[in-house]
Formats: sequence, structure tokens, C-alpha cells
Amino acid sequence: MENATEQEGIVEKENQENMTGKIVRVSGPLVQADGMRNAQMYEMVKVSDKKLLGEIIELNGDIASIQVYEDTTGIGPGEDVYRTKQTMFVMLAPGLLESTYDGIQRPLKLLEEKSGNHFITRGIEVAGVDLEKKWDFQPIVKIGDTVEEGDILGEVQETTLVMHKIMTPQAICGIVKEIKSGKFNVEETIAVIETKDGAKKEIQMLQRWPIRKPRLSKGKIFPDTPMVTGTRSIDSFFPIAKGGAGCIPGPFGAGKTVTQQSIAKYCDAQVIVYVGCGERGNEMTEVLNEFPHLLDPNTGEPLMKRTILIANTSNMPVAAREASVYTGITIAEYYRDMGYSVALMADSTSRWAEAMREISGRMEEMPGEEGYPAYLSSKTAEFYERAGRVNCLGSDRRTGALTVIGAVSPPGGDLSEPVSQATLRVTKCFWGLDGALAYKKHFPSINWLTSYSLYVDNFKIYWKEQIADDFAEIRIEAMTLLQQEAKLTEIVRLVGMEALSNEEKLVLEIAKSIREDFLFQNAFDKEDAYTPLDIQYRILKAIVTVYRESISLMKKEDFDFNTFRKSETIQKLKTLKNLKTQEEFDAFRKKTREDISAFNLETSTN
Repeated sequence: MENATEQEGIVEKENQENMTGKIVRVSGPLVQADGMRNAQMYEMVKVSDKKLLGEIIELNGDIASIQVYEDTTGIGPGEDVYRTKQTMFVMLAPGLLESTYDGIQRPLKLLEEKSGNHFITRGIEVAGVDLEKKWDFQPIVKIGDTVEEGDILGEVQETTLVMHKIMTPQAICGIVKEIKSGKFNVEETIAVIETKDGAKKEIQMLQRWPIRKPRLSKGKIFPDTPMVTGTRSIDSFFPIAKGGAGCIPGPFGAGKTVTQQSIAKYCDAQVIVYVGCGERGNEMTEVLNEFPHLLDPNTGEPLMKRTILIANTSNMPVAAREASVYTGITIAEYYRDMGYSVALMADSTSRWAEAMREISGRMEEMPGEEGYPAYLSSKTAEFYERAGRVNCLGSDRRTGALTVIGAVSPPGGDLSEPVSQATLRVTKCFWGLDGALAYKKHFPSINWLTSYSLYVDNFKIYWKEQIADDFAEIRIEAMTLLQQEAKLTEIVRLVGMEALSNEEKLVLEIAKSIREDFLFQNAFDKEDAYTPLDIQYRILKAIVTVYRESISLMKKEDFDFNTFRKSETIQKLKTLKNLKTQEEFDAFRKKTREDISAFNLETSTN
């Protein structure tokens, strides 16, 4: 008996030794530990007695390289590293919406309460969701039903805007042996499923999912529906699909953050995940202060009821920037799997890339271009390729969409730098912000000559059926006028306005109206910040109508263009944004035709 007890003690001691390593080197957020031969890649560990959260990113014999997601000041060689045998995961359950997290899914409000001040104390562990709160679970399936992975077992009204659907965990299918109804916390059993091999699986509302592993689906499907953002330059000229991937590169001060915030506020996605990755704290403060007071234009409810914020600002530990983007996209995939349209904003992926560069440098890896690691492109592609419109797991044939929009902050606005190029290779929507436009106070400063969207052809049927038969035609004509304006502007700079014909002068005047009366948009004006897609079409058609009706006038001999330029027809273009109904736009176009006909008759008489 004594020998058996002694043997158990020896085994327990060996297990403890296998679960513990010793720090041999500390370099900022990078810690290397010996005695980690049995560890696994991307395993979570607790560093030192302060229990700092870290993740293994390299294994070399007994030595493990660990990126630590908290400040390592005061940590030194000889201290212990404790293994957890778990990979980095997020907690998925009701209660995610309206939350504000740090980069590793710790609620900032609870961190503040536990720290006792505004500064986060190291080593604090806080659950990502409230484990005690009771949620009203209403079952959809009944005892005896056969379910497969992804099937919806029941629903919880998470907020007034979002019905949280409790899904059968992946890799579980079988017969429902027990299903409950009522109020439960996320760790209580709400169903029991008997699998084919006779095992009985207890199902809770809480699921845990590794952040680096994409959630599964039945496959991606063609993205043929635009995500309407309310921003005219995006929706009409450079639209993005629900399930698409886009990027917003631009120099400092060009408006990347405001543009992303505007999309987050007004787009027609049902769930928003906003990741502040390495940006300045005052920008996230603005989001935290503003979003709770904003109303969703589609429902009239507070915007936060469909929003999750992840704040990992520039003064937070650099390694947590990588975790923040993966945390955000895993949560977004979870709501996508429920059948929702989800939009993820990452501001900015350049800061994430800089964090990878710092960790790579401390690991003494061979640097790539501009010091970035050689795997920058593959990591960037891995992130953006998790976007998509998919057939969700389950037998009910539901579809979900995850749209990913990442801001890029190239130094000096140089788009040839590695992060911008790696992003452009994997995204199909490019909204290039122009510092010159920003300097002129033209916002959003999306350059209409360099930006593009490869989703345009996907939407022709949607535009024709939902907006108007000639939407695509009007859009192309307006963009053509802007391109002609760019060429004519160069001529004017060389030889002056007098060298242009009346037709060319009309092009400049109408293009100016498109720029100033359509593309310019005040994100801080409640009336101007959001424009429905049908009204965008009406404004653009009204401007193009003036051009079409006026072009014949320009061909007349001795025609006085300056008089026409000051006419009521041209001046009324500035009031188009104030019109709302179809009747008002029809009246405008009718009056335009009458005025131009009268102008034509007057010039003919003279």
C-alpha cells in the first residue's frame, strides 16, 4: 500500500515537472523557457508567479519561445512557466454583444473593477462572458429529434436587435434525449444529445473555440449582395459585398478611422465587431463614448445592441495586437454561423504587422522586406480569407456572411510598402484615401481615380431588381465624367480655361457637382452622414440628367457658357442632398428639362 502511494506521488511529481518550465531569456514581450519539450505550438502558458498570459510560438528542442500578452517588466530568468494544455480560445455565448474587451477577450469594465483603478493589473483573469447571469432559453427542437452539427437547438434574446441562436457544437450529432426551457446561466446544461456510439453529450450555451482555427462551414457561396454603408462614394462607386474583403489604406490624417467608424455606424450588417488594433487611445475613447449614444438608422435602436468592441490600443502590450484580430474574427464567425450578416472592422492591420515584426526581430528570424517577417503575406491572407458568404453548418440551409474591412497605415502614404501590398493581393475592394483630398477638407477622401471594387459585376442583377434598371449605366457615366475632368484639369493648368470648348467646360462643371454635391459627405452631420442607396441613385441620376440635357446646348455657335453656369439649373444641383422622395427628384428632373428647353429657345431667338 505504501509502495502504491509512493508510486502515485512520483507520477504526480513527474506530471508537475512536465507541466512546468524555467525562464532562460526575457526580451520585451518575448520569453524563452527551458524544459518545454512536451509542450505544443500555440499552447497557452502562464509566465512566472504573476501568471502572465502567453502563447508558445516556437519550439526548438526543450526551448519554447513565448509571446506574452502582458507587460513583462520585472520578470527574469529562473522563474517558472506553467503549461495549460490549451490553445488560445475565446468564450462564445450570450452576453458578447454590448461588451468591450481587450485583445485577449477580457472585459475592460471587469478589469477596471478588479484592478481598482484605470490601469490594468497584470495577471488578472476574467471570464469573457458573465458566467452567473441567467438567460431565458427557448428550445426549438424537441426530444427525439435528430440533430447534426450546427443545428439550432434554441434561442436566447441577447439584445432587442439580435436573437442569439444556440447551435449544436461542431463534431456532435445524434438524437436529442433531453431539452430544457427556462432561465439558465451559460455553464448549465440545456440539452443532452446521444451520439451514434451511444455516448451522451451534455450541451451548454457556452462554447470555446481556438482563435487561430477558422470555424467550419459547408462552403463559400457567390457574394451577389452589396453591404450598404450609407457612404455615397462607397455604395455607388466602389461597393463591397456582404462576405467581401476590403482595405482602406491612407496616410496619417486622411480619415481612415472616421471612415471605418462611419461604416460601423451605418452599414446594414446585423452584427458589428470593431477591433482597435494598436491605434491611439483617444480614437478608441471616441468610439467608446460615441457608440452607446448612437441610434442604428435601420432599426432606431441603440447601436451598441449589435456591436462588440475590442480595444487594444498603442499603449497596451504589443503582442496582444495579434491576438486581438484573431479574437475579433472568431467572434464574428460565431455570429455568421447563426445566419447573420457580420462586419468586422480592423483598425489598423499595419499595427498588427508591426507587432509581428517586433516579435520576429526578438526571435532573431531572417527579416524580409523592410524588416517584416517572411510570413507577413501568408498571415495577412490567412486573416482576410476568413471573410466570405457561406452555407452554415446545420440542416436548415441558412446562410451567413462575414465582411472584413481592414485599415492600413503605410508610412508616408507609400502604398508600395509590404503591408499594403500584402493586403491588396488578398482583398477585392480598395478605398485609397488621398492626403491631398484630406488637405482640401474633402471627406471621405477616397480617391475616385485610384480606388476600385472587383465586386461591381456581382451586383448588376441586384441593382436592376432593387434600385433601378439604369443604375449601372448612370454609375459608369458619372465615373467617366470624373476621369475626363482629371484629363481636362491638366490642360487647364497648361493653357488656361479659354482653350476648352463649351462641351469640355460642361464636363468640368458637372464633374465638380459630382465631387462636391455627391461624393463629399459630412460624417458628423446626422442628415448627411447616411444616404440610402435608392436616394444615392436619384441624386446621381439628377446630376447626369443635367449633363445629358445640356450637352446639345454646348454645340451652338457663340453660346455663352458663363451665363449658363450661373443659371438656376446649375445652382439647384447644390440642393439635391436635401431632396428625399421620388416625387421631389422627378420634379427636379422635369424642371431641369423645362429650364434647359427655355434656355435653348432663348439662345435660338437671340
